[in-house]
Amino acid sequence: MPKTSAGLLPYRNSAATLEIFLVHPGGPFWAKKDHGAWSIPKGELLAGEDPLAAAQREFQEETGLTVSGPFAPLTPVKQPGGKIVHAWALQAPDLDPAAIRSNSFSLEWPPRSGKAREFPEVDRAAWFPVHEARKKILKGQLPLLDELQTKLR
Repeated sequence: MPKTSAGLLPYRNSAATLEIFLVHPGGPFWAKKDHGAWSIPKGELLAGEDPLAAAQREFQEETGLTVSGPFAPLTPVKQPGGKIVHAWALQAPDLDPAAIRSNSFSLEWPPRSGKAREFPEVDRAAWFPVHEARKKILKGQLPLLDELQTKLR
């Protein structure tokens, strides 16, 4: 069975331009990656967990911020690695990327050094005009932006 994640896709309309809130993964693997590396705030569902509840939990864990609905369900997408991502769009114009505080994970770094280091799960967040978000977001999540734009027309 494929791994399943759930996340939120915050958006806002600023100066007649649709903007998307994305997060950049932390850790050494992603440190120098930009285009095609950003994501919606998301994470794996726990066994038996409601997907929308998981999306809200993961958003809070990855950003330290809380949001409230209404939440508009989007069609789940299958990323190239096989992971299924359930997502909900919400209008959240007041999110401040500078205010994020992510949880962290431990990783042996440098490899085979025997030293564990802590890294933030998310190292930064930003608002992007939708045309720029399309370049930044992981390829497998592009359909979420397409569907959001269709719903907002």
